Amino acid sequence: MADNDLGGFLRARREALRPEDVGLVPGGRRRTPGLRREEVAMLANLSVDYYERLERSKGSHPSEALLANLARALRLTVDERDYLYRLAGYPPPARPAHGGYVDPSMMFLLDALTTVPAHVIDDLTNVQAQNPLSRALIGSWAELEGRDANVTWRWFTEPGSRALNTPEEHEEIGRGYAADLRAATARLGSDRTAQRLVDDLLDASAEFAQYWQDMRVQPLRSTPKVLLHPRAGRLEVQCDVVLSTTTGHRLVIFRPQPGSSTAESFDFLRVLGQQAFND
Repeated sequence: MADNDLGGFLRARREALRPEDVGLVPGGRRRTPGLRREEVAMLANLSVDYYERLERSKGSHPSEALLANLARALRLTVDERDYLYRLAGYPPPARPAHGGYVDPSMMFLLDALTTVPAHVIDDLTNVQAQNPLSRALIGSWAELEGRDANVTWRWFTEPGSRALNTPEEHEEIGRGYAADLRAATARLGSDRTAQRLVDDLLDASAEFAQYWQDMRVQPLRSTPKVLLHPRAGRLEVQCDVVLSTTTGHRLVIFRPQPGSSTAESFDFLRVLGQQAFND
């Protein structure tokens, strides 16, 4: 298909969205409908100049990873995402995909959660999207590539990834990730990405190998946790997990425990995150 079809499709989808559809504050009167180009560029984590070239069909050819970011930023449905890939000359990703696509309903829920940290993970616990409080709490995982964005991989191979969790909870959390991965491999069948993750974890971590031998099969579920944040202090939360039936992705929500001061601490974290963004 012609380049101008790709640019026209991006422009049409951008103009069909309102700021509140993607979790942004409208910020006064707008001369044209829809999102601004700089807002889409920010949501897709690319430069405004590059996005403008895409819309104007100035010879820029996006990668598949960039298309995944655009599909998420523009809240495309699965069919719209597949159409976008075809316009750019790629075959659509397999369904479900371990990739950057997050269905619009899940993104709507994520955008609506403004007072608690929340993020979206796929079948294999790759972080796909985060709200601002999640980034303030754990860092910007969704912007990382490959295994750097995988919660299970980093739990067993990078001791620093456990810094927020109390040592008393480490074993149960680790066993939970191993059981969730076994459940994922059962669902996905002969998926090579999943099997490669298991094989690499068995080679890299004796702790994972021990838990894997338990043969426990259990997807992640709602669990109480205590987090120790260097700035916000002790956070008592309930980690709720909401499943998307469209993609198999999970929305992980850090809900304050009743009677704790965690809600106030999240307010403090939100202010810190806004200051960091403005800086």
